[in-house]
Amino acid sequence: MPYALALVIIIVLLYSSQWWVKYTLNRYATTLDHLQGTGGELARHLLDRFGLSDVKVEIDDRVDHYDPIEKAVRLSNDNFNKKSLTAIAVATHEVGHAIQHHRKEPLLTLRTRLVKVASVSEKLGSLAFILMPVVVGITRVPHLSFVLIGAVILSMFVAVIVHFVTLPVEWDASFGKALPILEEGYIDDSELLAVKKVLRAAALTYVAASLAGVLNLWRWLALLRR
Repeated sequence: MPYALALVIIIVLLYSSQWWVKYTLNRYATTLDHLQGTGGELARHLLDRFGLSDVKVEIDDRVDHYDPIEKAVRLSNDNFNKKSLTAIAVATHEVGHAIQHHRKEPLLTLRTRLVKVASVSEKLGSLAFILMPVVVGITRVPHLSFVLIGAVILSMFVAVIVHFVTLPVEWDASFGKALPILEEGYIDDSELLAVKKVLRAAALTYVAASLAGVLNLWRWLALLRR
């Protein structure tokens, strides 16, 4: 019963966090003409201001993010072109990641290294999952399936670690970097509460991914226990 309750709680948190992030970002996406510039323009201004002129600002409709390999802040079409609280908050959040990278901050460095490890372990885990029925069928040794399941679970465990290391990195980009910058006069005092909500949503974007990783890991551990 405790296991079932915990599973239900994880599922509820997973879908509620996804809904809340989307709701918050959409709520403050209304165009506001009094803002000094679009998200893309603000990102370019801030990167130049902090001595990061080599970092590009590009449109990418898949997801707003900072690419440390290509040195590029990538924003959705709306966040790049619109004057909205969501656009400027998300743009500044991504610039926050560029600042983290430029300063070689430890948590971002750790996350970058873990992502590389996770990429390899994910491929190995996928291979183990595909080979499992074939290997057991050929060798007629059922216990080999436990070894392969272990490889799959290990790859998922690494992915979960990456997600949870990502959370403080995201929080710092929002509240350690973006908020102090925006408070310097880029927004009105009356807009501060709304901007904080958007920055919180930007910081918690990966919570859903973290919970999904925990859920998948939970399922495989339950399978292994059987």
